[in-house]
Amino acid sequence: MTERGEPKDDALPVGLRYLPGRLDAGSRRRLLGEVLELVEAAGWFRPVMPGSGRPFSVRMCNLGRLGWISDIRGYRYSPVHPGTGRPWPPIPEALLRLWEELADYPHPPECCLVNHYRPGARLGLHQDRDEEEFTAPILSVSLGCAAWFRFGGRRRRDPTRRLLLESGDVLVMGGPARLLYHGIDRILPGTGEPVPGEGRINLTLRRVTVPERP
Repeated sequence: MTERGEPKDDALPVGLRYLPGRLDAGSRRRLLGEVLELVEAAGWFRPVMPGSGRPFSVRMCNLGRLGWISDIRGYRYSPVHPGTGRPWPPIPEALLRLWEELADYPHPPECCLVNHYRPGARLGLHQDRDEEEFTAPILSVSLGCAAWFRFGGRRRRDPTRRLLLESGDVLVMGGPARLLYHGIDRILPGTGEPVPGEGRINLTLRRVTVPERP
């Protein structure tokens, strides 16, 4: 059993909601199978850093109307896969229902970014700020291996803490926590359900555009 390392509820920043074990074993298996079937049909891609072209250690795909991509030209959202030029597959209904239950936001997500962390992969501290709509939260679902999630404040130099995310855990970053710096320090191989290719699958649901007013 892994050490959860979870902070007390009152230690979490306002707007950061941590829901350990939100998905049970059956829900995790079904969701993982559905997501991987969609992603394998669409194709994984490995983004690169703007300017330098250095590849990320994480491979990615997207589901939904828009998908997050990164290449030498910069970070942005695109309606098509950068490798195939085809539209992204749809977001599974189970994730849309989870958004409706937990996001406290009246419009559906437009993107589900699928990150595959293999052993040794990590993601440095960053803000999710390539979207137009910041009043919608970021909703994250962890599947597969556990991982150390690091989070800080709204400035890169703010002190940071870490939280162990295990398979089935859900994290919601909204309100004042929407623009917190965060990242993944490392994954813990051998924990959680097996994932093809080993490692951890992370799903992040995002609203990208500002909804039109009626």
